[in-house]
Amino acid sequence: MASRLVPFACRVAPRVSRPLQRAQWRAFSVSRPSWNESGSLNVHRDTPQNNLKIPFKFTPQNEELIKEVVSRYPSQYKKAAVMPLLDLGQRQHGFCSISVMNEVARILEMPPMRVYEVATFYTMYNRDPVGKFHVQVCTTTPCMLCDSDSVMKACEDVLGVHHGETTPDGLFTFSEVECLGACANAPMVQINDDYYEDLTYESTVNLLKALKHAAQATGAQPGDKGLASGAGKGTTTGEGAGDAVANAQGRQYEAGGVKVPSPGPLSGRASCEPAGGLTCLTSEPWGNETLRKDGAL
Repeated sequence: MASRLVPFACRVAPRVSRPLQRAQWRAFSVSRPSWNESGSLNVHRDTPQNNLKIPFKFTPQNEELIKEVVSRYPSQYKKAAVMPLLDLGQRQHGFCSISVMNEVARILEMPPMRVYEVATFYTMYNRDPVGKFHVQVCTTTPCMLCDSDSVMKACEDVLGVHHGETTPDGLFTFSEVECLGACANAPMVQINDDYYEDLTYESTVNLLKALKHAAQATGAQPGDKGLASGAGKGTTTGEGAGDAVANAQGRQYEAGGVKVPSPGPLSGRASCEPAGGLTCLTSEPWGNETLRKDGAL
């Protein structure tokens, strides 16, 4: 008899005690903010420089360019142009503000949230204002092995800020980034659209000083990107501090009458050939292409 009651008691006991059990509940908690690689929030926070009250419209010249860009895509897929339009808006406004993103969404007839998703996913879009010169130092493995630490230190010493910060005059923004695809010429930095490669501590210091002098000599404002792309304004300043630094680099170009180091390797290399000279392909190639001299092949 006991053997029959035991299983019955085991089944009934939990049911009897269930009303006495404490109700299950979960405390409300707030998760940590999500940060992307560029150090900015993936949510919008109104600031004096970035809010919905600041209007944004593309210039007539950019509107014509937008028509050309959108025409590359079928009409039902014109939202695929969201990335080039965001880039165009960032170049005009200086950064990807909420107003820029909303205008892109309006032009492409897509939900603003879809534009926000793109702008917050790709770190090439700056969600906060940046300086006239956006100095992006690569510290991925190849550059790190070639002493990108010295490049980082040179930027900190000259600019007086740490990565992720902008100088008080708004001239430089200093960022640490991942691989920029110039591993053969490591270490390197990207300043706006230009690559400067084969850097050392000294060449980085000279480069930053030359850019700073060029901006001051031409009277360029922090929001003006002209000088960085080789279209600055001003007159020749003579053999000043910036010119001396540029001459020390060995490679330079004229930008609005002010000499600044030209993009590319700053070690004397023309591109990415071996620093010690060619070790192969030093003679005429041999093969079938050298056997026929009558032009039949």
